[in-house]
Amino acid sequence: MSEAGGWHCKLQTFYSGLLAGAGYFIYLQKWGAIMSALLGSNFFRIRPYVAAASVAAFSVAAVITAALPASAQKTTRPVLHGKHWVAVTGKPLAATAGSMTFTRGGNAVDAAAAMLAATSTMWDTLGWGGETQALIYNPKTGKVIGINALGVAPTGATAEFFKNQGMAYPPEYGPLAAVTPGTPGGLMVMVAEYGKLSLAEVLAPAMQMAEGYPVEENQADNMERRKELLSQWEHSKKVFLPHIKDDDSQERAAPYAGEILKQPDLLATLQKLVDTEKAALAAGKSRKEAIYAAYDRFYRGDIAEEMVRGSREYGGLITMEDLDKWQVHIEEPVSTSYKGIDVYKLTTWVQGPVMLQALNILEKVDLKGMGYNSTRYIHSLYQAMNLSFADRDFYYGDPYVPPVEPVEGLLSKAYADQRRSLIDWAKNDPTVKPGDPYPFQNGKNPYLDLLEKWTPIPPAADADGADGFQVAQNLDQSLDPNAMTDDESFLAGTTSIQAADAEGWVVSITPSGGWIPAFIAGNSGIGLSQRMQSFVLDEGLNPFNIVQPGQRPRATLTPSLALKDGKPLMAFSVQGGDTQDQNLLQFFLNMTEFNMNVQQAAEAHNITSYQMQSSFGAHKSEPGRLQLTLKVPEWVRVQLGKMGYSVEIVDRTYSPITAIYFDSKTGTMWGGASDYGDDYGIAW
Repeated sequence: MSEAGGWHCKLQTFYSGLLAGAGYFIYLQKWGAIMSALLGSNFFRIRPYVAAASVAAFSVAAVITAALPASAQKTTRPVLHGKHWVAVTGKPLAATAGSMTFTRGGNAVDAAAAMLAATSTMWDTLGWGGETQALIYNPKTGKVIGINALGVAPTGATAEFFKNQGMAYPPEYGPLAAVTPGTPGGLMVMVAEYGKLSLAEVLAPAMQMAEGYPVEENQADNMERRKELLSQWEHSKKVFLPHIKDDDSQERAAPYAGEILKQPDLLATLQKLVDTEKAALAAGKSRKEAIYAAYDRFYRGDIAEEMVRGSREYGGLITMEDLDKWQVHIEEPVSTSYKGIDVYKLTTWVQGPVMLQALNILEKVDLKGMGYNSTRYIHSLYQAMNLSFADRDFYYGDPYVPPVEPVEGLLSKAYADQRRSLIDWAKNDPTVKPGDPYPFQNGKNPYLDLLEKWTPIPPAADADGADGFQVAQNLDQSLDPNAMTDDESFLAGTTSIQAADAEGWVVSITPSGGWIPAFIAGNSGIGLSQRMQSFVLDEGLNPFNIVQPGQRPRATLTPSLALKDGKPLMAFSVQGGDTQDQNLLQFFLNMTEFNMNVQQAAEAHNITSYQMQSSFGAHKSEPGRLQLTLKVPEWVRVQLGKMGYSVEIVDRTYSPITAIYFDSKTGTMWGGASDYGDDYGIAW
């Protein structure tokens, strides 16, 4: 019997067994053995040697094999079912803040803002001086709105300034890492424009927490790990290291798990905002005007003055003029259509369009036919992400500051066709470069000379910058529990926020910045952002993302909304730096291609690529590096290794997804939260 005929018989036997329903698990094991043999170096040339009937059996069996772990997957946590509202975020206490706000009569915008305030107070990988990015579906207009509350580089923050400090990139931590605070402004604008409650009602849970709340073990241990850096800054030391002693005789400097963490300075700042709103209302101002009065006090009054004083005391650059000129932008997001589903993301000041580019590339690829987490499926995802992230690394930047990003070309379906044609379907390409989207918007690329010289791996940064500010540490790794020792390992519960209500308001937020080790500016209680590190100093890396005063760094933060027939289908986001749109792409495909429910899709183990240039630390790139979990079959891992991937096996890839799905059949909302960390939700 010929080789092709032999495999034909085996495939027919397997397929017949499936149809007969006999020996189900035995056949799965046999199929794994058959695939191990088939998936050799000639796998991608198999079709010419297999009869049509065999191909049909192959395809059906692959789909059945792939669909079973997807559609039948048991979850650690149940789906949240809600009729009136759903609130999901990174911490149980913060989800409770959202539910409290709903029961006060607030809408989804109010609840999302309350969760944002609570998570900021808990330092859940963000602080009050960080940045907020949001997408809001307004049921009154049927439109999706973008909220741009990312801070800008302050006065004096130029490429020359940091180069003169001996830095290859702006620093990761400390006052020189800070852009202007964005989260307070974003929160107040959202509540003023689209909420129903007063600022006092929205901030009430966070203010109770600032008065004192029992700190969680993983966050308390995070403070202890960071004590050497935190102890350099007086006001950070006061908050995060209450047991520190000059002679190092203490058993522990940070709080113990469950100990009440008090933040009187932050509480005083929040009280000033509430008092300002109250005085404005008493003076006859409208609800909106009163909230904007509080906004002015934060960015132009005594709160701003203390933040500036406290920052400059330690060498920071933020001025009163910087805070006064900064503003929140209410903007139109970008979108693409994937098989009839409209997916919305914020534009190039974050990495959101990278997911849209990847969807455009993958739309004409038969992902479902490949089978969930098959060799070909993983390879297709990885290559589409390589192409999209290469464009991100060169073309994404602040659209409010010249030069103008070629967004139209980047999101063109024709451009996606061209990029797809570059994929080598047999092996990984470690040399993927940005494309040229300008012809697809009837333009000419002004940076062809830079594009020609561009390399996937950027120049290495020095290990340390001036004044001890670490430059080269990769933030992704510092937050990756797999990169820590056994003693340090913990499940990092990070924050994204989803909220929806029966009226139709839907909110997706990915806030960040000001995480521990945060520099707290003076007596304000406000931990400043560390987003400056996402800039580059060399235009050869990205001419759209060179640090200069008044410009936003291209951030990784990327909330998502999907609509079908003009109605909300799902809201989803995740934290995790450069992994975010990787995780969100896979979550979306899990639901749309592999029929997972929202909780299954949130818990599913993702693949992680490191081929893009990191947005943190030394902006490291590792072409071909691929993280998988043990849920990916061994034969798939072996084949990927043969295709040029450096495969790493980890217990879990970093993917703390939060999401809400809108069931058009029942008119109800389904909430989901990853079982990776502390993400949690409440529905009613």
